[in-house]
Amino acid sequence: MPVTTVANQRAIIDRRALDARICALAEERGDKARMDVVGLLRDALADGRAEIASRLVANPAGGHECAAAQSFLIDQIVRLIHDYVVRYQYPVANQSMGEHFCIAAVGGYGRGEMAPHSDVDIAFLTPMKKNSWTEQAIEAVLYILWDLGLKVGHSSRSIDEMVRQAKGDLTIRTALLEGRYVWGDQDIYREASVRFWKEVVTGTARDFVSQKLEERDARHKKMGDSRYVVEPNVKDGKGGLRDLHTLYWIGKYIHQVRSAAELVDAGLLTMTEFRGFRRSANFLWAVRCHLHDITGRAEDRLTFDLQREVAARMRFADRPGKSAVERFMQYFFLNAKRVGDLTGVFLAQLDDQFAARDRRFIPAILRRRPRKLSGFILDRGRLALPRPDFYREDPVRLIEIFQLADKHKVEIHPSAMRQASMDAGLIDKHVRADPRANALFMDVLCSPRDPELVLRWMNEAMVFGRFVPDFGRVVAQMQFDMYHHYTVDEHSIRAIGLLARIESGELKDDHPLAYDVMQKLISRRVLFVATLLHDIAKGRRGDHSVLGADVAMKLCPRLGLTEAETEQVAWLVRYHLLMSATAFKRDLTDYKTIADFAAMVQSPERLKLLLVLTVVDIRAVGPGIWNSWKRQLLGNLFESTEELLRLGHKQHGRRERVLAKQDAVRSMAGIDEGRFTQIARKLDDAYWIAEPEDIIVQNMRLIDEHDTEPLTVTAEFYPARGATLVTVSAADHPGLFYRIAGGIHLAGGNIIDARIHTRRDGMALDNFLVQDPLGRPFMEESQITRLKNAIADALANRVALTPRLIARPTARPRTEAFNIAPVVLVDNKASNRFTVIEVNALDRPALLNRLAFALFDLKCIVHSAHVATYGERAVDTFYVTDLLGDKIDSKSRLKTLEKRLLAAASEQVPQAVAA
Repeated sequence: MPVTTVANQRAIIDRRALDARICALAEERGDKARMDVVGLLRDALADGRAEIASRLVANPAGGHECAAAQSFLIDQIVRLIHDYVVRYQYPVANQSMGEHFCIAAVGGYGRGEMAPHSDVDIAFLTPMKKNSWTEQAIEAVLYILWDLGLKVGHSSRSIDEMVRQAKGDLTIRTALLEGRYVWGDQDIYREASVRFWKEVVTGTARDFVSQKLEERDARHKKMGDSRYVVEPNVKDGKGGLRDLHTLYWIGKYIHQVRSAAELVDAGLLTMTEFRGFRRSANFLWAVRCHLHDITGRAEDRLTFDLQREVAARMRFADRPGKSAVERFMQYFFLNAKRVGDLTGVFLAQLDDQFAARDRRFIPAILRRRPRKLSGFILDRGRLALPRPDFYREDPVRLIEIFQLADKHKVEIHPSAMRQASMDAGLIDKHVRADPRANALFMDVLCSPRDPELVLRWMNEAMVFGRFVPDFGRVVAQMQFDMYHHYTVDEHSIRAIGLLARIESGELKDDHPLAYDVMQKLISRRVLFVATLLHDIAKGRRGDHSVLGADVAMKLCPRLGLTEAETEQVAWLVRYHLLMSATAFKRDLTDYKTIADFAAMVQSPERLKLLLVLTVVDIRAVGPGIWNSWKRQLLGNLFESTEELLRLGHKQHGRRERVLAKQDAVRSMAGIDEGRFTQIARKLDDAYWIAEPEDIIVQNMRLIDEHDTEPLTVTAEFYPARGATLVTVSAADHPGLFYRIAGGIHLAGGNIIDARIHTRRDGMALDNFLVQDPLGRPFMEESQITRLKNAIADALANRVALTPRLIARPTARPRTEAFNIAPVVLVDNKASNRFTVIEVNALDRPALLNRLAFALFDLKCIVHSAHVATYGERAVDTFYVTDLLGDKIDSKSRLKTLEKRLLAAASEQVPQAVAA
C-alpha cells in the first residue's frame, strides 16, 4: 500500500537530537546509562504519541496520516535502540561476517500503517546461524522495547531459516510479504528479499490465494459472518481493514505489486475502485486510531459505548430522525459495503486471470445451460454482457439480469456486476414506472428459490436502492440498540430469505405452524412485499410503522399489486409489531386480550400473514433472539384468535385445549392417575394455557413430592431458553413476588421471564427463567445452591434485602451507552378484571424487584407478570388489582401509582426492603 508522507516529522520525534543525547549519556555514564536511555526514549515515545493524537483530533478523518505517523515514530525508536545497543552495549571493533544483523518491519508495521497501540512486529535477520554476539544484541534490543511498554511480536532467523519456515507456514509467509527494511545491515535484507520472492513465492500463488480465502472465511465466521453486525470489529470483521489487507496481499503475491495503486496496473481494480479502496481504508484507519486513543489499548471492536464517542470525535452531528451515532454507523457500514463490493470484484477478476485452459479459481454453480437469456450470454457458466453498453441500450436489463440469475440459478459475471454498479444511475423514474421492470423485480422478491441471495446481489450492485429509493434510504442504516444485530437493509433481506426457507420446508421443524400457514395463504406476494417494507421508514422522524404504511400505499400499485393487496400490505406494515407486543406483553389467558387483538386483525387471512411476518421479523433480528417460548406464545395467540375469528367466540375451545394439554402431560409426568387428577384440580385453566408442557411436568412433580411443605424452591437448567428454570411453591401472601425477585438478584441472577400463579388451594406456584449478567444459565451445582438459598432466605426474612441489594452493582456496562427515559402506561381497558400496567425502562439487574416492591408498597396484588427484554430495553407488564380484588380506577391513586413506578424504574439504587 502507498506510504503516506508524514508532515513535520521532527515535531513527532527528532531522531538526530535524541541520538546526540543518547551518545552523551553513554559517554558520560558508560554501562550505567541504560536506564537513563530508556527513560529518554520513553518520554520521546509519549511525546510522539501525544503529538499524533493531537493531529488526529485536529483532523479526525486523517486515518492514513495517523497510521503512517505511528509507524514513523516506531521506526525512529527502533533505529535509536539498535544504534545504542551496537555502539555502546555490545561494541565490536572489527565485525566478522556473523556479527551483523538487520531489523525488518513485518505485518502491518511493515506496511507502514499502525494504530496507536498496535503490536510492533519485527524480524531480526542474520546472514548465517546466530552466534553469541547477535543473540546478545538482539536480546538487548528486545528488552529495551519491552521496557518502553511496547507489545512486540518478533522472530530471529538466519536467511536460510527464514526461507525454510516461510515455505511451510502461511502466517510467516504473509508477514514477510509485507517486509520492510528498518535498520541494520542492508545487504542482509536485500539478499533475504530476493530469496523470499525467488524461492518461496514463485509457483505457489494458487495455493496462497486458496489458503488466504479460507483464512478470511474462518475469520468472518468467528466475527459474525456479516459486515452489518451492529458492534463491528474494525480490523477483523467482514468489510474491515483485514479484508482490504487480504486483497493487497493476494495482489502483491501474484503480481509483486509494491503498493495498492499498482493493483490498477495489474487489472484487478479500476482507478475508480482503487479510489474507493483508499477512501474506505482511510476511514477505517481513522476509526481504529480513535478507538485506540479513547481506550488507551489495542481495542478494535466498535462497541455501543464507544460508538457515541467516536462519532463525536469525527464530528458527526444529529439530523432530523437520525442521531449523530446512527449517521456515523451508517457511514461506517457504507464503507464496509464498499469493501465487500471491492472484494467481490477483485476476486472475480483474479478468477478470470487464473482461468487458463478453462480452469476457474472460483467454482461455478451452474447446473444446466439455460436456453433463453434475453440477449445476455454465458461466460464459463456465469451470466455476462454481450457488450459494455448493453444496460444503456435498455436500462430495464439492470433488473432483468438478476431475475435471470434467480430463474436459472446462475452466478453473475463480475464484469456484469461491475457494469451494473456503474450504470445503476440509469434507473430513473421512467424505469421505476416500467411495468416490465416491476414484474421482473417481483419475480425476484417472491422467488421460491433463493431470493435472499439475489436481492443481496442487487443491493451490492446498488440497483436495489435505485429501483426502490425508499429502500436505498435504509441501506447501511443501523439501529442504535442492543436488540437489533443487523442494519435495516440486511435485516429485511434476511427476513425475506427466511420466508422462502420456511415455505420450502427447510425450516419446517423450527417453525411448524408458520410452515403450515404458508401452504394455505391466498395472498402470498402480499406477505413478501410486506416483509420487504416493514422497516422501510426507519431513520425518519415519526413512527416507522405509520410512515412505512404510507410508503406501501404509494409503492405497491407501482409494483403491480391490486388495491386490495395494497391495503393489506399497508395494514401489515402499520401493525407488524402488534402480534409480538400482544403475545409477549399481555396475558393470553385473559379473554379481553384475545378479543381486542381479534378486533384489530379482523380476518383469518390477515392473521396468517401477520403470524408469518412476525416470526421472520423476530428471527431476522439476530442469533439467539428466537426461542421455543416465543414460538409457544405466538402459537397460543394465533390459535385463540383464529378460533374467535372463525367461530365468533373464544371460550368454545378453551376447555378442550386444557384437556388436551392435560392428556399430553399425563403421559409425560409419570404420576399415578388418581394423584394426577388430584393435583390437576388445584391448577386453574389459566395455568394450563399459559405454561408449556415440559414446565407443567416439572411443576406437577414438585407438587407431588412437596405438596405439604410451606416452601419449596427448585432450580434446574432449561435448555429450550438457555436459562435456569426456578420454581417457587409457597403460601401466597402480599410481597411474595418482590421478595423472590430480590433473592434471585442477590444470587447474581437476571430474570428474563416470570409467570406467577395462585393455586385453587391458596398456594403460589411461580416460574422464573434466570440468567447471569452475561446472559448465561446457572448450571454449576454451587450456583444453583446459591440461587435456591438466596430465594429461601429472602422469603424467610433471614436477610435484609435493602443493604444487600444496594451493595450489588446496579448496571451492566454495555447498557450505560444508552439513555432510555422510563415510561409507565396504565390501561384499564385491556382487561375486564385487572388493571394492566406496562413499564418500559433501561434493563438492569433488580429492576423487576424494584417495580414489584413499589406495587407491593402501594397495596397492589400482582396476578400475573410478563417480562420481555429487547436488548437494553426492558418491558415489564403487570396485571394487578387492589387488596379487594377490584380494578384500580381512582385517578389520584393511578397518578400515584405511575409516579412511584417511574421513580422505581429510574433510580440507580435498589429500594426494596426486607420488611
